[in-house]
Amino acid sequence: MIEINRSRRSYLSDAELIKAFQTGDKDVFDELVIRYKDRIVNLCYRFLGDYQDACDTAQDVFIKAFEALVKFRFKSSFYTWIYRIAVNTCNNRLKSLEFRFKKMIKRTGNPGSRGNVSLSCSEESFSPALRLEKKERSILIARAVDSLSGLKKTVLILRDIEGLAYDEISKITGLKPGTVKSKLARARADLRKKLKSVL
Repeated sequence: MIEINRSRRSYLSDAELIKAFQTGDKDVFDELVIRYKDRIVNLCYRFLGDYQDACDTAQDVFIKAFEALVKFRFKSSFYTWIYRIAVNTCNNRLKSLEFRFKKMIKRTGNPGSRGNVSLSCSEESFSPALRLEKKERSILIARAVDSLSGLKKTVLILRDIEGLAYDEISKITGLKPGTVKSKLARARADLRKKLKSVL
């Protein structure tokens, strides 16, 4: 086993890091975490709506990735592969009774909790009234997205929020590209309907 110097890791491609990992240099996984942790936390937050849950779930995603990376076969990019793990982990968490109960309690106790985590914080030029209005609108949109059913919510988040291409979404979800497009069209129509009366 040849260990890669820490300062050199940032210059290597994902594929080179994975090959080094598979030959025994487990420390290179840290570089993959550094590259993708913010995106994975953000993706988890979009699904779960709670920052702490998103961080915990992202940690689970990286643990699963670490355990499975030795079997990675380079049939897709690491990015697509770890997104698939993240989406599946989030969906499993959403299905768990404990998570649903916890979310219900949070919503009952603090109906605006989804809006407490701001992913973009540089809006100092707005008046307080405009900022409040924007925050309330963001909460309504987040709730509407959250209320979409399984695959509709998944494809909407991956396409319209994460900005992934249809072929990447197809690889992550296992759906055919045509099915991705039709699910997305239905998700957008449902979202418009849900938001029509409130925005």
